[in-house]
Amino acid sequence: MTFQVNCPSDAESGTDTPVRSVAAVCLWAVALVAVLPGLVLLSCDPRLTAALAAQGVVVAHTGAALTRVLTATKVRLVALGFWAFAYIWLGLAPLAQLGTDTYPWPYRTGEGTALAAVAVVELGLLAHSAGTSCAARRGRARASRPAATSPGPLERLLARRLAPWRLLTFCGLALALAVVLVPAQPGGAGAYFTSRQALREAGTADGSGDAFRQALRSWSLSVPAFWALLGLLHVPRLPGGDRLLRVLRLSLLPLLLALNALVNNPVSKPRFWAGTVLLTLLFTVPRLCRPRAFRAIAATLMATVLVVFPYSDYFRYSDREHMAVVSLTEQFTTNGDYDAFQQVQTGLDYAAEKGFAPLDALGPPLFMVPRPVWPDKPEDTGIALARYAGYDFLNLSAPLWAESYLWAGPPAVALVFFLLGAAGRRMDDVRHRLRDRTDTLAVLLVPAFAFYQMVFLRGSLLGIVGPLMLLMTVPLLITTPTARAPRLAAAPPPAPTRRASIPGTGGHP
Repeated sequence: MTFQVNCPSDAESGTDTPVRSVAAVCLWAVALVAVLPGLVLLSCDPRLTAALAAQGVVVAHTGAALTRVLTATKVRLVALGFWAFAYIWLGLAPLAQLGTDTYPWPYRTGEGTALAAVAVVELGLLAHSAGTSCAARRGRARASRPAATSPGPLERLLARRLAPWRLLTFCGLALALAVVLVPAQPGGAGAYFTSRQALREAGTADGSGDAFRQALRSWSLSVPAFWALLGLLHVPRLPGGDRLLRVLRLSLLPLLLALNALVNNPVSKPRFWAGTVLLTLLFTVPRLCRPRAFRAIAATLMATVLVVFPYSDYFRYSDREHMAVVSLTEQFTTNGDYDAFQQVQTGLDYAAEKGFAPLDALGPPLFMVPRPVWPDKPEDTGIALARYAGYDFLNLSAPLWAESYLWAGPPAVALVFFLLGAAGRRMDDVRHRLRDRTDTLAVLLVPAFAFYQMVFLRGSLLGIVGPLMLLMTVPLLITTPTARAPRLAAAPPPAPTRRASIPGTGGHP
């Protein structure tokens, strides 16, 4: 007997296997593959080139894949994060840039490099699709095996459940850390509502340490505060009664809400991180993770990213200019937020001149090794590309396509994205199987990774691996492994998890 036979079905699916709506597939396909790209091209009087024609293939691929996600009968959050990024940052934005031959930054490459960059991007997308397909077939094969098949390491990891007293202790530590670090921040709590630039400059002027220590202090506040709040909203009831637990939750909840509003707000934190916090809290609500609600929220999210995201950096700098609303095409060609494709082109030129560096792949996993100990430690790829292009401004992205290409060329791109696609599909499958166990990492960690994945894809890796490591490892401190079973997928479906009643958080069902 497989897990899918035992697992209760969604209320929307009834007793029959749900199928995609043909009308929804057609509408989304027309909108994503024809209408939006057409609007981008019509507003820029495009110049037809081989690279622009090839980019049309990328747009069709990403648009079709995103259509599959948005019309699927299962909720696939990791797939949504990947294909939303690929469609906008490496589909529509390069279409406008190639059509107008206009890019956010001054560096220019030849037509051959532009075509090669399109090919590298499409290679990564094809490899990701292949990895996803292989993982899906393997998942179906595992589901057809006898119940004695043991769960894999990823399934065991994501089946870990919140431990109430561990979580409450962690909440206390997160608040204690805030009591120590927030007053030590120059400007106090008010500094968190100024701008990221003001926070950074205040730390430098105060002599509180270099950029690494400033970032460490910032993320050591943000990530624990986020996980403390998320865990508190989903902690299960204790078997022997939970009066004390309910009292502690009621006491801690407003404090953690206030702390997250302070240290995880979009004024002082990067937009991608603030979005990750908000979307994770949203998509861990059981009612909003049903397929119909997911499709509605995902559609709203796509529209918000296209329309609102370019203007959401208003609070990034202290000197704020007047906000001017411009077309999507102008945003794609002038806003540095959309430099991913240009950075892939720069990476190809950089590799052609300096060659590949396979050992640079060790930089992100060993990011904590000090440079005095490792003199040849790789440089941040975004900074290296900025210096190669002759920019004074060094805080640029380095998409995973460019990073992996610089390691070992097209084979590295294919391998990295194949593994990423396979891992993402496995995470989505495990989350779907355990979706009714709302206190597991499958329900809590997968949404967090799904949306922070967009930062991971945009890069550079050396710049984001620290927060990513905190995001992925902190949950291990507040969870415990489930009891060993022949196969988690074969276990009988548990009764709905009851949580202590808190007004406004959906406690008792």
